[in-house]
Formats: sequence, C-alpha cells, structure tokens
Amino acid sequence: MRIVVLGSGISGLSTAAELLRGRHEVIVVSAEPITATTSFLAAAVWFPTAAGPADRVRAWSETTFEHLAGLAAAGAPGVRMCASLALYRDEPAIPPWARSVRSFRSAHRNELPPGYRFGFRFEVPLVAMPTYLPFLSAQVDAAGAHRVLRTVARLGDLADLAPDVVVNCAGLRAAELVGDPEVYPIRGQIVRVANPGLSVSVRDEAHPLGRAYVHPRANDCVLGGSLDTGEWDTTPNPDLTRSILRRCRELAPALADSEVLETVVGLRPGRREVRVELDTTALPGIPVVHNYGHGGSGITIGHGCALESAALVATL
Repeated sequence: MRIVVLGSGISGLSTAAELLRGRHEVIVVSAEPITATTSFLAAAVWFPTAAGPADRVRAWSETTFEHLAGLAAAGAPGVRMCASLALYRDEPAIPPWARSVRSFRSAHRNELPPGYRFGFRFEVPLVAMPTYLPFLSAQVDAAGAHRVLRTVARLGDLADLAPDVVVNCAGLRAAELVGDPEVYPIRGQIVRVANPGLSVSVRDEAHPLGRAYVHPRANDCVLGGSLDTGEWDTTPNPDLTRSILRRCRELAPALADSEVLETVVGLRPGRREVRVELDTTALPGIPVVHNYGHGGSGITIGHGCALESAALVATL
C-alpha cells in the first residue's frame, strides 16, 4: 500500500521503518527537519514516564527494551546499555518496571551518594538521540522512503499524496489535526553539562526540588528535569536551571564543577492514554492509524507502538 506517515520524531521514523519492512510504499511528511523535533532533544533513557494505560505501556516497553538492547549489542550508533541507579530516601517497594530491566538488585551502601539510604541498580538502554535519530532517519531513506517537508493543518491536506492509509504520528500537533481534546503539552527542561567521567545513569523521581536525573553520554551529561503539564512556553527558565543543577549535583557530586553547555526545553505529547488505534472516520475514504500521546516515554515504548501500528495497517 501507499502509506503517508505524518511526523519524523522517534514514533514516526520507527513506524516508517516497520512499514518499509512490510514492503509498503512510505511517504514521511513533516513540518521540520529531525533536528527540530522534541525527540532530538530527549534524554532518551528507557524508563516508563507519564504514559498509560499501564498494561499496554508495560507490553510496549518490554518489546522496545529488547529491540534497543539488540541495537546496542549490534553496535548501532548512539545506543548502549547503561548501568543505572534509582535513589530513594525512604525504603521503597519493588517498582513495577523491575521485571523489565536487566541485572536488577538493591544498591550497596557504598553505591549511594550522601543523603540516600536506599537504591536499586539495574541496566537499561540509553540512546543518544543526536546520534541515533539521524542514523534511523538514514535507514528509513535507504529503505526507500520518500520525504515531503510541509506544514499540515488538517489530515485532508495529505489527500494530494493519494495515500491508501495515513499513520498519524504527529505528537503534540495531533490535537488540532484530529480534534483530540485529550492531548496536552508536558514541558520538559533539561541542562547539558560537560561529562566529568560519569558512566552510571542516576535518578531520584521524588527529589524535594523536583524529579532529578543524570544521564551520561559520550561527551556530555543530560540533567533534568521537569514534567510541567499544560505548559506551552519553550523559553528556558533560569531559576529552574539552577534548581536542576543543584538537585543533580546532589545525585552525582562529581558534577560540581562541570561546565554548563546549554539549557533546552521540549514539549512532550501528553495524553491520559497513548492512542494506538485504527480510525475510519477522521479522513473520509482513507483509514487512519493513530500513534501519538506517548508522554515522556517516546523512546521507551516507541518500537512497540510502531509494531502495533504496522500490525493495524496489515489488517486493512
């Protein structure tokens, strides 16, 4: 079939890749280059965040984990398995994601920074999106995808491309495209600093100043962050930058003198439940498969959602 995939973030490109494997003709439509997508800015460590429903997210997450782990083992650019540490001030229950990660165990006392009594060690995929997203985009192009750079105000604007199917991976813009009032922005601010030699990803989801994480990459560390529901402003907040630096330096004291490289803001596509479903009413005469609303879990569930989207196309 001739399929238009709307969106070139991690969801759109992952779905395009799966459709191309199914021998479909694929046209990827986007309003901007991949470097301008929220996906390109993402810290991109596997960890289910701000997405539901829980059962479907768990299944998508586990499928995506194995896919990313396979890419890491194969040496895909920007993808590696990363030792991780989740920190707690009070004794925690075993988290629901524990069954999905590798090498899960309680942290030893000498692995905990000052002020923390409890933690879990585990291993998850970490994806450097400025490296991996161009690699995935090049794979999609090499497999034969066509590219169209245009702004789409409504799904009907795609009719001139004569699609048999449209796959809607428009992220936050899906709200206006299909009139979905459940879509909302989740503002995320991160700070990039020089990496002083860290290799372990560290997080405290209940830090008193706000959720905190330190994700080390080859040449920098991504520090975060925020989950500001309903906020559209993409201007970096200097006070929040200072707060992120303070909380993350508590998690990783080695960051105390690290040079701040930049502060960036992205808008994640929030929705009470991720929408992956077939819709025969959104575009008269042309079926639409929706794949949007991934919240803060785009890299965590993206491949699983892409597989399900491709399976829905196969039913047509």
